[in-house]
Amino acid sequence: MRRISVVFAVAMGLVAADAGAQGAKPKGKPVAGPVAPPFTLTPALQQKLKSADEAQVRAALDDLRLGGKAAQAAAPSVVELLERGTTASLTEAALDTLGDMEAESASEHIAVYTHHRDVAMRRAAVKALIKTKGAAAIKGLRHALSDADPMVRGVAATGLGTLKAKDAVPDLYVALDRKIAEAAAAIGQLCTGADCDQLSAKLGRLPFDVVTGGLDQILFRPTSEITDDDKVKVIGKLRELGTQEANKFLKDVQARWPKGGSARVRQSIDQAVLATAGGAQ
Repeated sequence: MRRISVVFAVAMGLVAADAGAQGAKPKGKPVAGPVAPPFTLTPALQQKLKSADEAQVRAALDDLRLGGKAAQAAAPSVVELLERGTTASLTEAALDTLGDMEAESASEHIAVYTHHRDVAMRRAAVKALIKTKGAAAIKGLRHALSDADPMVRGVAATGLGTLKAKDAVPDLYVALDRKIAEAAAAIGQLCTGADCDQLSAKLGRLPFDVVTGGLDQILFRPTSEITDDDKVKVIGKLRELGTQEANKFLKDVQARWPKGGSARVRQSIDQAVLATAGGAQ
């Protein structure tokens, strides 16, 4: 009986060891999962883009949009579609597609549509330019700041900030004075030195939430882009304003200030919060 027990124990030990070996994860680098095949502009897809059937063209554009950036090689074919001329609906879809493909090579062609008589085309164009980027995109967005449509103007202003178009700051100030609220945030993303002072100077002259939309951007930009001196000046202007709105904004900044952020700027914020605590209405 004792011998049988010993044999059974040994057998069970072998089973457990085998199960552990099967369940153990292999050492070394993890095995990579399946890699998606690269996007290919097939003859069939090209044929769809050239089709006279609108449904076929739209299906091809949908496929390209799903391909995203990987489908950039097909951008010339989409540009060719625009140059051939097509329906308004497909033109808008083609602009959206070029944007989703992030095809910088198409920016110049897209920018042409910022001059289009149809506002839907202009809206699609400015949205696409933010994604395709490049000098031609920035030029198109700067032009769109003076568009008759508020949405086009607002998207253009936002886009210039997103694309870090520092040369566009003077244009954005003109846009801000023309009540394009989105220009304030864009300025806050781009300004340095005197340009930032100019934005702070608009406190009390423009709606508070519009101006602080830009000042908030300034305060939370990295020191590689803007100095602590510039940030302290902004806080000083808010402190001078001394209103309840200013206090509320400063408290919000105080709550969001990163732990690893500048101690000097943090001290300035803390002092400004205390100084504006009894702010006027």
